[in-house]
Amino acid sequence: MDYNKLYQSRVITADEAVRNIQSGQRVFLTGNCSVPQRVLGALVDYAPQLRDVEICQALTIGPADYVMPALEGHIRVNTMFVSANVRQAVNEGRADFTPVLLSEFPLLFKNKHLPLDVALIHCSPPDEHGFCSLGIEVGLTKSAAESAKIIIAEVNQQMPRTLGDSFIHLSRLNHIVPVNYAVPELVMGEGKPDPVVDAIAMHIAEMIPDGATMQMGIGAIPDAVLQYLFHKKDLGIHTELFSDGVIDLFEAGVLTGGRKSIHPGKMIAGFIIGSRRLYDWVDDNPLIELHPTEYVNDPFVIAQNERQVAINSAIEVDLTGQVCADSIGPKLYSGVGGQLDFMYGASRSKGGVPIIALPSTTTFKDGSTISRIVHMLNRGAGVVTTRNHVRYIVTEYGVADLYGKTLRQRSQSLINIAHPQFREELTHQASELHYL
Repeated sequence: MDYNKLYQSRVITADEAVRNIQSGQRVFLTGNCSVPQRVLGALVDYAPQLRDVEICQALTIGPADYVMPALEGHIRVNTMFVSANVRQAVNEGRADFTPVLLSEFPLLFKNKHLPLDVALIHCSPPDEHGFCSLGIEVGLTKSAAESAKIIIAEVNQQMPRTLGDSFIHLSRLNHIVPVNYAVPELVMGEGKPDPVVDAIAMHIAEMIPDGATMQMGIGAIPDAVLQYLFHKKDLGIHTELFSDGVIDLFEAGVLTGGRKSIHPGKMIAGFIIGSRRLYDWVDDNPLIELHPTEYVNDPFVIAQNERQVAINSAIEVDLTGQVCADSIGPKLYSGVGGQLDFMYGASRSKGGVPIIALPSTTTFKDGSTISRIVHMLNRGAGVVTTRNHVRYIVTEYGVADLYGKTLRQRSQSLINIAHPQFREELTHQASELHYL
């Protein structure tokens, strides 16, 4: 087949492409740093001519004009993870939120619970065999795209060509919008040093054995942990995402993947977020494999790795071990993401280390401070990791191992790692609840 001829026959402009979207249709939008900017911008411009178009997405990074109030009735977002750019719209009722484990997100489309009419994706140019790589966002996109009736693809000269189960054939792309712009960067861990984060990271680093396979969630703490692992040996990666920090560990000989139980020698992920340096490093790199999230985040796949470490964060933790990570009271903040997938997978792993890490306090702009170890969760707060799934809780004051512990033991362990300012109050509250 003459793939160049096929490619050229499907090339159209972004404005032309979005005119294939009709009122009442359900549209998948690829996300993270891979949002197809030109096509999405064209859809925003075209939206006033449409009614009741549903956009399904997870985390998107960048501007979100498609949720602005002026488009109400034309486009409505249904997000499975509340990212910062759609948070206000969700909490004001102008956008919808569907709670779902990240491991099951693509299955909503694949199994036709949410049948897709159109998928908006972002990929690399085709190779000599006609295959385009989905680049830096494979996990949430591949199955969704393959489930859609129509695929509109931005084909970007600057999208890295990642390997693994990351390809979609040119023949599957109904409409192609050629672009050539820099893929957005998001570098974690920049800014002023944070002694609290560093203290937490050092506690976690001590818990990670040689030969461990690691998952790192999004945030300052997981990123900081990487800086304290240069003395470790034969670490591996099986994670929903990774960022720039893995490069230095690999070049230092720490990340070999040599003792991984599955995919030895490979870094396995669903997507990546980082800098141009990271994107250049993963480009056509056989060390890196990106796979669909229903595989990467499957707890029963994760559990096959011995010594699987899971590092995730929380908004607050109560004295029974309930972990809230998706809301501040009833106000939605994020979503379950991959936290429970990896916490459960790591807990089932031989020698696994499932960790929830958080600073002991939050300080507000007015100077007031609250404890993030609480006697009970805020009214309306969501439980992401249940008291039955939890194991290690880490703050800057130490580590509480809750596995197999009574409520009395849990309460005392968590009070011991709370900020000293709040320990007396927490002890009194625990006594009133008959935990102590």
